[in-house]
Amino acid sequence: MIEAAAIAAGEGWQAELTLGFSRRGDKTVLSSRRQRGPLAVQRPFYPEGEVCHAYVLHPPGGVVGGDALHLHFTVEPAAHALLTTPGATKFYRSAGLQAQQHQHFHVAGGCLEWLPQENIFFPGAKIALRSTIHLDTAAQFIGWEIHSLGRPVIAEPFTQGSALFKTALYRDGKPLLLDRLLIDHAQALYTAAGLRGQPVMATLLATPASVATLEAVRPYCQDITDGSAGVTLLNGVLVVRYLGNSTAQAQHLFRHIWQHIRPLVTGRPAVPPRIWNT
Repeated sequence: MIEAAAIAAGEGWQAELTLGFSRRGDKTVLSSRRQRGPLAVQRPFYPEGEVCHAYVLHPPGGVVGGDALHLHFTVEPAAHALLTTPGATKFYRSAGLQAQQHQHFHVAGGCLEWLPQENIFFPGAKIALRSTIHLDTAAQFIGWEIHSLGRPVIAEPFTQGSALFKTALYRDGKPLLLDRLLIDHAQALYTAAGLRGQPVMATLLATPASVATLEAVRPYCQDITDGSAGVTLLNGVLVVRYLGNSTAQAQHLFRHIWQHIRPLVTGRPAVPPRIWNT
């Protein structure tokens, strides 16, 4: 009823998904779930035994102006959850209202891996994406975001619209990384301080990480031939950035890096989600 009233008022879908993961016996379980509006989660899978793999779904298949999506994930001590999405999230042209997606993650001594498919922003979209990650002292986190401004595969640039991206990563309440990017005019796509004419940007974060992790990732970034990638280590956080024209290349790069660093960050070998094979 709330969603119907919001749409009638021209406010779009107000959707929320809250998930809690806890350790029960020898595995992690989805111990709590609350959802409102068009956000859902499939039943968990256990391709590697102890770790809980889950897929976040947005059944409408697209986000329009006025929509607001809220994701809240909590991982308890000794628990380990890996979440991904079955397909790209599409943000369509707005008639005036801004679309929003807020992600709030709290990892209380466990491990969270957030490895979604890409976001595609159609020309004319107005969007704000905010991610806030709170880690306790011993928590582990690997996550990425891949964004396509426009649709480069059909030569459709992001000539209209606006996009705000904000990421805040904390450990024990202290900021490790605060990142903000605003694209509010077409010229920002081409400036040296913007995207340098490249429509696809992506960021991977992993912590705790060491100099050894940094050195292990460098060769993957140097192998990029169409576009560019770089890696740095900041406050114990491995930060990998990609800038290019292909979401497929960004996904390929990040999955290869993930397979290599997962044992270093989490102590577990890489076991890809089954849905990546479809």
